[in-house]
Amino acid sequence: MKVLIVEDEAPAFRRLQKVLEEINPGIEIVDVLDSVEESVKWFNSQAAPDLIFMDIQLSDGLSFEIFDSVKITRPVIFTTAFDEYMLRAFRVNSIDYLLKPIKKEELTASLIKYEQMKSSFGGDNGLPDLNTLIRQIRLDDKKYKTRFLVKKGDELISVETQDIAYFQTRHGVVHMTTTGGRGHIMDFNLDELMQQLDPDQFYRANRQFIIHFPAIRKVHKYHKGKLLVELEQPTDEPVTVSSEKASDFKGWLGD
Repeated sequence: MKVLIVEDEAPAFRRLQKVLEEINPGIEIVDVLDSVEESVKWFNSQAAPDLIFMDIQLSDGLSFEIFDSVKITRPVIFTTAFDEYMLRAFRVNSIDYLLKPIKKEELTASLIKYEQMKSSFGGDNGLPDLNTLIRQIRLDDKKYKTRFLVKKGDELISVETQDIAYFQTRHGVVHMTTTGGRGHIMDFNLDELMQQLDPDQFYRANRQFIIHFPAIRKVHKYHKGKLLVELEQPTDEPVTVSSEKASDFKGWLGD
């Protein structure tokens, strides 16, 4: 099996290479690429491998940008430290999505899935129909939070998810702000919240903010490729999206 790795962190590449060789010594790593630009050039000039491992956040942007420039017909296993890109990953050629640090048993399961899909769905590239794949991994069955229980003095009140404008971390504490301007302290951090929120509706703009799609008033171009997000409810700090995430955010807005 010929494998291509797109990864900009040397320790992560070495870890992935080591585990792959432990699982299957017959795997041949044909190349290692560390940027969107380099990957586009490679795919335009080289024969496609059997399988691609692709980190999402690369040195010059998100790996999803590669798919905008070249047609990739081989299956992809995404590797990342963040789970917020999962649904977008499965809209391209992804057959699995592994969170770093990658565990040997999870990588083994991904390779088994690849072999099963290749034999089950046939064809040269082993890629299933997207809807078939989504049903297989049961993404459609995932249940997201529709309300949160929060404290208000001595009371416990339920806040509907649809009534949330944004979440913000301030001094290590996560605050929820509703569309009515009410604030509540949360018992979850932003990473935990993203696990519970529908990623079609909520976006992790940066390390401080998770924003709700209906709460967005305007999006402005900012300096150095960043985006400035204006919300219906005012924030005490500007909500910005980095240049690296700008393309992904715009894709989310237009999904």
